[in-house]
Amino acid sequence: MKKKVSGLIIDVLNRRTFPGTLQFDNKVISKMLEDKNIVPDQYILPGLIDAHVHIESSMLTPGGFSKLAVKHGTVASVSDPHEIANVLGIEGIEFMLNDGEKVPFKFYFGAPSCVPATTFETSGATLGPGEVKDLIERKDIWYMSEMMNFTGVISGDNEIADKIQFAKKTKKPVDGHAPGLRGKALDKYIKAGISTDHECYTLEEAEEKIEKGMIVQIREGSAARNFNSLYSLIDKYPGKVMLCSDDLHPDDLMKGNINRLIVKGLNKGLDLFDLLTAATVTPKLHYNLDVGLLKKGDPADFIIIDKPESFGVKQTYINGEKVYDQGKVLFRYENIKSINKFFAQPIEENDIKVVAEKEKIRIIKAFDGELITRESVVKAKINNNQVIADPQTDVLKIVVLNRYERAKPVVGFITGFGLKRGALASSIAHDSHNLIAIGTSDKDIVTVLNKIIEKMGGIAISDGMVTECVELKIAGLMSDKPPEKVASAYEKINRKASEICTKIKSPFMTLSFMALLVIPDLKISDRGLFNVSRFEHTSLFVD
Repeated sequence: MKKKVSGLIIDVLNRRTFPGTLQFDNKVISKMLEDKNIVPDQYILPGLIDAHVHIESSMLTPGGFSKLAVKHGTVASVSDPHEIANVLGIEGIEFMLNDGEKVPFKFYFGAPSCVPATTFETSGATLGPGEVKDLIERKDIWYMSEMMNFTGVISGDNEIADKIQFAKKTKKPVDGHAPGLRGKALDKYIKAGISTDHECYTLEEAEEKIEKGMIVQIREGSAARNFNSLYSLIDKYPGKVMLCSDDLHPDDLMKGNINRLIVKGLNKGLDLFDLLTAATVTPKLHYNLDVGLLKKGDPADFIIIDKPESFGVKQTYINGEKVYDQGKVLFRYENIKSINKFFAQPIEENDIKVVAEKEKIRIIKAFDGELITRESVVKAKINNNQVIADPQTDVLKIVVLNRYERAKPVVGFITGFGLKRGALASSIAHDSHNLIAIGTSDKDIVTVLNKIIEKMGGIAISDGMVTECVELKIAGLMSDKPPEKVASAYEKINRKASEICTKIKSPFMTLSFMALLVIPDLKISDRGLFNVSRFEHTSLFVD
C-alpha cells in the first residue's frame, strides 16, 4: 500500500532542505517530490545510526533497547556483543541475534575479536580463530568487533592476524580500540587492517588517526564522554567521523541517544549537514548497512522531528513501518529467554582482609567521565597489621571475585570515587564480567557482593544500613523487565550511589571499567592488579 508524508525534507546526501512529499511503498521509498505549496510544520530526515554500542551496557535486551532508541530517532545500531560473548560465548551471541529479530529495529552485530580481552583474567568463554571465522562468514554478522588487543596486533600475534585476515577475505570492516596509540605503533595497527577507533581522548590523537586513514567514532556514553573534546572534527573532517554511545546505561538512554549529540553540536555552531552525515551517511557506507538515506529505492527508514535545534522526535519509520508515534512505541516485544553462567559462592569478611606486608601500596586512581586510570603510591592505613580502607583520604578497598569458578577474591585499593560510607558492587565488570565491588568497610563489601551472588547477577549498594539490588538475570548483564522499569530502578539506585560517591557522576558505570585491562594505566582483575602499559600483573605493595 502506498503511503506518504509531507514536510520540510532534509536531504543529507545532496546537502539541501526543501518542502516536499516522501512516498513509499512495500518498505521502499518510491518518490521524493518537491512541492513549494506545502507549508512545512515538521522536518523529515534519515533515521539515525548509533555507530558503536554494546547493547548489554543498557542493561536491556536488544528488544528492550530498541523500544527506547526509536523514541529518539535511532533506527539502527552497529552493535558489538562481546559483553555477553565473554560470559556465554557463541550461545550469548545467538541470544542477541535471536532477540533482535523479534523487533523491527535494525541491529548490525559484529563478531567479537577479543574474547577474552586478555589472558590475564578469567572469562566465561573463549572465541578462538575457528569460532571467529565461522562468525565472520555469517550473513547476519556485519563486521569484526573492536580489536582491543592492540599490543598483539602491533607485535604480529599470529592468532590475531588470522582473525583480521578472515574479516579481510569477507570484505567486512574491522573496528579498532586503541586508546592513546600514536606514531609508528599506530601505523602498524592501521596497516594490519583496522579502520575505526572510538577511544580517542584528545583532539591531537584523533586528528592523527583520521589523517592516517581511520574513521573516528566520537563517543558520548554514561562513563566516557568525549564529544566536548572532539566535536570540532565533525566540520573539519566530513565523512571521517561517526557518532556513537558505546556504553549507555538505561536512565541515560531514556533521555536520548544520537539525537542529543546533534543538538549539542548545533549548540556549538556545527553545520547540521555535517552532523547528520556523521549520524547517518558515514556509518551506512562504512559498514555497508541496508539503512535508507531518503533516496529513491532505499529502505523507508526515516524520522519526523519538530525542528533540528530541539530534535523532538514525532515519528520513526523503519522499512516503511511506523514504529513510534507521538510518545507511543507501536510494536510489541515479549517472550524473553533467560540465560546465565554464574558459579560464585558467598564470601566472608576474612576472605578480603589484606595483611600489611609493607608500608606503601600501589592504588588505582579513577577519574570522572574517563575510562583511563592512573597509578598512585600512598602510605597504607594499617590497623592490627591489616591494610584497611581510609575514606577520609578517599582510599577505598576494591575487590574482584571470579564468578565462573570458586576462587579467592582479589583485593586492591582505589581512589577517585569519594565514597563516604557503604559499598557498591556489580556483576558488570568489563570485559570478563566477574564480580567487582568498592567500599569503605569489609562488612559492607561482603554484604553487597553476597547480595549479587544471591541474585546471580545485578548491581547492589549498601549505604551502611540498607542494601538494595537491581537484578540482572540475563547473563548477569541484562534485565528481562520492561525498559522503563529497568531505567527507573537503575536511576533510583544510581542516584543513591551518587549521593554517597562525591566525585563520580556515574559510579556504577565507572566501577564497571576498573577491571578492563586494555585501557591504561592500572586496573584489577580476578587474578590481581594489572599494569596496562607493561601489560603484566603488578604487586600491591611498594618498597
